[in-house]
Amino acid sequence: MIDSYGMSDVGLVRSHNEDCFVANPEDGLFAVADGMGGAQAGETASRIAIETLTAEIAQHGPDATADSLERAVRLANDNIRREAGQNPEYEGMGTTVIAVLARPSKAFLVNVGDSRCYLWTGGELFCVTSDDSWVNDIGRELGLSAEQLRVHPYRHVLTKAVGTEDHLEVAAQEIDFLPGDTLLLCSDGLHGVTGEKALIEILEQPGSLQSRCAALIKATLSKGAPDNVTAVLVKSVADGPEAEAPGR
Repeated sequence: MIDSYGMSDVGLVRSHNEDCFVANPEDGLFAVADGMGGAQAGETASRIAIETLTAEIAQHGPDATADSLERAVRLANDNIRREAGQNPEYEGMGTTVIAVLARPSKAFLVNVGDSRCYLWTGGELFCVTSDDSWVNDIGRELGLSAEQLRVHPYRHVLTKAVGTEDHLEVAAQEIDFLPGDTLLLCSDGLHGVTGEKALIEILEQPGSLQSRCAALIKATLSKGAPDNVTAVLVKSVADGPEAEAPGR
């Protein structure tokens, strides 16, 4: 049994929201996409990614697997590139994707870019994805300190995104997802602003997933929210007479 809630906000600086998400407990699909590109291109890229993932996983229904999720992300890559090829104003558009397929006791994850998935389990928070970014792929190899990386002019540069190359390498993994565990999927507009200390303080609060999503957005807004902000919370709830109430 899965409980979930998602929320997105344009933030305090951007004029439009290039983030897009899906939270579909029936198919076990949860994803966040953070688009990039001029004019409306970022919005278009993230929308295509989420629509493609949703349609592909729905087509397989309960038979959807980790391979289905990987194929869906690659198909999203093809669809975005096709759209960009047909519309010059969309040239160069792309999007991050963090996608989860939740199954009994397991979760299959695929991520491209710097949108993240965190696992809240046993009162501890773990980031279970690795950013495809200049900081991770190049900056750390140069021996730069955490403080240098935090303010480096290339800190927001991605080394991989859905829709920017013909052939997309997808990072996929499987993790335990047990009753009581909660996943947080979010764009960098959230995790890059709030910091893990604030995430922990909010996730350990009692209350519904909706209230905690709202708290995550509010915490980011209180720190200036220079980018769009999206959070999707997914909780594995025990099935049976002792199951927790939805949103708890």
